[in-house]
Amino acid sequence: MKSRRLLIAAVGLCLAAAIGILGARAALDWYDRPGPSTEPKTLVLERHGNSEAIGAALEGNGLLSHVRLFMLAVRLTAGAGELKAGEYLFPAAISPAGILDLLRSGKTVVHRLVVPEGLTSAEIVGLVAEAPAMSGDIAAKPGEGTLLPETYFYSWGDKRQALIDRMRRGMTKLVGDLWAARKPGLALDTPAEAVTLASIVEKETGIEAERPLIAGVFYNRLKLGMKLQSDPTVSYAITQGDHPLGRSLSRADLDLASPYNTYFAKGLPPGPIANPGRAALMAVLDPTPTDALYFVADGSGGHAFSATLDAHNKAVQRWRQLQTAPKPNQ
Repeated sequence: MKSRRLLIAAVGLCLAAAIGILGARAALDWYDRPGPSTEPKTLVLERHGNSEAIGAALEGNGLLSHVRLFMLAVRLTAGAGELKAGEYLFPAAISPAGILDLLRSGKTVVHRLVVPEGLTSAEIVGLVAEAPAMSGDIAAKPGEGTLLPETYFYSWGDKRQALIDRMRRGMTKLVGDLWAARKPGLALDTPAEAVTLASIVEKETGIEAERPLIAGVFYNRLKLGMKLQSDPTVSYAITQGDHPLGRSLSRADLDLASPYNTYFAKGLPPGPIANPGRAALMAVLDPTPTDALYFVADGSGGHAFSATLDAHNKAVQRWRQLQTAPKPNQ
């Protein structure tokens, strides 16, 4: 604190001596007193901009008065470091000394982008393309299942392609780590097959606790040579992940001749139908042992699981009754 007070005093005296605008006391007060802004303000200071341009931008946005004094203060305190460009949040009434400290700290605004589990690569590309404060284009749509859904942080001017590359590296590492620790004896040959099955589990339920059980059902079906009969695979077969289906599936949809349609083709689809998150991947690589072969919505947001077709048909009937039952207040 003592060294800072001495610096402020020295700057104030030098300002007063070098510029005959203010007296020594006034110059000292100006440097460390509250500035003219009355509310917090976010401002982008362009890269490659010199200190004069930065001072002009600060003054033009009501954050600073006496830009000539500010420029001299920049030179007199040059030993404290260079001013760093970027996007800054300036508190209300920040002083010239505070502005210099902030610009030298490089503590720029940090943006947050949430990438939910279960989005297709096209949908994730759309999110990144619309993310504010980023720059550049995305070279090409990444392969399905290659991007890790997570919360990402970035700064103004960061490249969109660089963020996509971070997602790809994150997924590669996560899949590699989980595959190495997988439960023995799984009916999967490669990590790519694990991602494919995890993408189906991801789209089947939003309840994390159900995912290992649903994975167990699919493993049972694979072992018996039964078709997986997963509705989300049909939706993907129709849209190829480019956009949401936007409607309910029809009987005709279930007959679509596509390797992605697990009502039409046995086994796993040729590839993922979405980008699964950590929980779905873990569920597939450490499934819950079960004798269930079927599941259907139970009306509470979860699913009813059955080991026999007869029990499953009864669960389906209960679900249909729930769908047709009068809603409250109707």
